[in-house]
Parts: sequence; C-alpha cells; structure tokens
Amino acid sequence: MATFTAIKNKKQTAGVLGGVLKYVQQEKKTRASGLRFVTGHNCVPQSAYTEMMTTKRRFKKTDGRQFYHFVQSFAETDALTPQEANAIGLELAQREFPDFEVVVATHLDTNHIHNHLVVSSVSCETGRKLHQSADDLLRHRQANDEICSAHGLSVLEQPEKRSKKKRMKPGEYQAGLRSDSWKLDLIHAINEALEYATDRESFISNMEYEGYQVTWTDSRKHITFICPNGRKCRDRSLHDETFLKENLEALFVYRQTVGFRPGSMEPDEGWLGELAADWLRVGKYLEQSFDLPELPAPPVWTDSKQHRREALKKLAMGQKLTADTHSQSMSM
Repeated sequence: MATFTAIKNKKQTAGVLGGVLKYVQQEKKTRASGLRFVTGHNCVPQSAYTEMMTTKRRFKKTDGRQFYHFVQSFAETDALTPQEANAIGLELAQREFPDFEVVVATHLDTNHIHNHLVVSSVSCETGRKLHQSADDLLRHRQANDEICSAHGLSVLEQPEKRSKKKRMKPGEYQAGLRSDSWKLDLIHAINEALEYATDRESFISNMEYEGYQVTWTDSRKHITFICPNGRKCRDRSLHDETFLKENLEALFVYRQTVGFRPGSMEPDEGWLGELAADWLRVGKYLEQSFDLPELPAPPVWTDSKQHRREALKKLAMGQKLTADTHSQSMSM
C-alpha cells in the first residue's frame, strides 16, 4: 500500500499557496513520454490558485490556514504507471475531500512514484473551513489503504534498522547501479532542494514538499533526515561534506551575500566547490558590511572527498565505475 503523509507548512499565506502549487506542478517532475500527469478535483490545475482564492473571497474566508499538503508514496515493487498512480491519487482526493478544490501532481523524477495533493482550506460548495486533526490523518490513511488494496497494491515493507557504519557498503553501490537506493534518493532530493533554497528555512520546506522530514537545530551537531519510508540518516552518513551542517550553514551565508538565484543548476564541482572557489571574494565583501553575519570557518574540502562525490554521481546516474574511480570510492 502507499504511504500517506501530511506535510507541515508552517507559513500559511496566499503567496505560499501559490508557491506550493507552482512547485508541485513543475514540468520536469510531472512530465513523461510527452504527457503531463497533473489533474484537478473541483478545479483546473493551470488555474487552481485563482479558483481557490476566488472561493475564499466568495465566502469571506481569506485569513488563517490557506491549504493542506499531503504526499502519497508508492512501493517500487508495485511498478505503477504514471497514469495509474495519478488516478489513485485523484480517487483518494474525491473520496476524502469531495467538496474541496484539490490538485493531484504525480512526480516521476525519483525512483519511487509519488503524488502531491494540495487541498484548499475552504469548501467550494458550502464555504466550510477544513480542519485536520491526528484522527483525520488516520482516517485518510485508512481510506488510502482501502483504495490501494482494491487496486492490488502491495504493503510497503517496514523500515529496517539502519547501520551504525558511516561508510557506504558494497551492496549500497550495487543498489545505486540498480537505481533503488533510498540513500541515493535522499541525496537527489537534497540537491534538488538546494537548487531553490536561499536559507535553512526554505531548504527544509523544499525537503518537506518531497515527503522528507528534517531535524536541524542549533543545539544538535548534525542534521537528521527522515525519508518517506521511515529511514533516518544523519548528514555525516551521506558521503559528501556538502551536506554537513556547518557547510550548509556556510553555503547559505554565501548565497545571501552574493544574491543567489533560486533554480540555479548545481555546478560541475558541486555546491561546496562553488562556495570554496569564491570564498575570498565573499570574505572581503563581508568585511565591508555591518549588516551581515560573520563568515564561518572555510568549508571542509579534500581531493579524496571530491573523488567520492564524482563516484556517487556516476552511480546515481547508473554509470559504471572505472577501475581508478572504483578503487577510490571503495576506500571510503
């Protein structure tokens, strides 16, 4: 069966609603074989924002919560087609939110197909405000299980205990070659979130959009990521210094300093390489400013780690390792 998760969107404004609708409907995430897998319940996806806001104005309920955001993830073993996945998401929206406007966007850019459901907070039929509790979420999950069972979908396996080892196991490399590693999915999600993040808050929000939870506090040394399948992973276990807490903090200081543009593609040398290459110029700029935070210590950066990063990228893309790269990466 598919998992059904509620995404915590702390900021509830019309602008955030528009941003979420834009994010979940991205072409690169929802298009395959010339078709776009985005549908609407009680609304047209392309004009969903206007329709949702019109409903709120009509019933004079434009304040407070604007929307609810859910992620429905399917097991890879179910081998669903995009059409089937989107149809199941739409069926769930029709059953659980019959008189609300809902956009169902099927994301195809990861190893597991998943749906995003963005639900307007005001009924387009009665003007009733939608309120959700833990019991409501449980009811949605039960409905989701029933729908998935009717479609013959399997039950997702329970999360396995994670290894205490930091190094990537040989089996994990083989999983990468088969494109079914949860950790490579996590790395892909982090890199995509970084494309649109200018600070810690926006990075965490972008991760939550994809069904990942992020524990990042000032009192903890490491960042902890919780995957949609329940697995937990610390930043130090991702085989790339870019994702260490201190390096991401330095990266965001750099981006706020130079005016980073969201949507920028990752440089060939990686986000950390971009930061290290321009560190001197940023340092001089910060020295002349009284309004910006002090520059943290230079990021960790070694040749051996760069080799690991390159090897990991090749694996994530399904490429074979060369003899040199293999020996370097296996020495992790």
